[in-house]
Amino acid sequence: MERVQGIGGIFFKARDPKALAQWYAEHLGVPTQDWGGAVFPWAQQADADQAYTVWTPFAADTEYFSPSEASFMINFRVRDLDAMLAQVAAAGATVMEKRERSEFGAFGWFLDPEGNKVELWEPPAATPT
Repeated sequence: MERVQGIGGIFFKARDPKALAQWYAEHLGVPTQDWGGAVFPWAQQADADQAYTVWTPFAADTEYFSPSEASFMINFRVRDLDAMLAQVAAAGATVMEKRERSEFGAFGWFLDPEGNKVELWEPPAATPT
């Protein structure tokens, strides 16, 4: 049986795609290209134990994406959660007060300029099993 090999991309609607892509480029360092998207090559991850992407369907009535009304949430891996949250706050994003730290790493959330909830994830030093 053939199997998927990983997440190939994340695609979502935006009221102003160019402006939102520019905001992510300026304030999160997303390497936006001329065609409007970004590519994150796995080759940049030297530690093979850290080279993975998480995929999880949530129940339709989950509150995890709240206060956003979107049916999706993007999770970005970051090196320094606190610094990145401060950076997006300075750019006008609405940063959620809640933070989580566990064996899976550190998590924080914010709403982008269009109200989409974004999760930032600082992975742990070792991959959880």
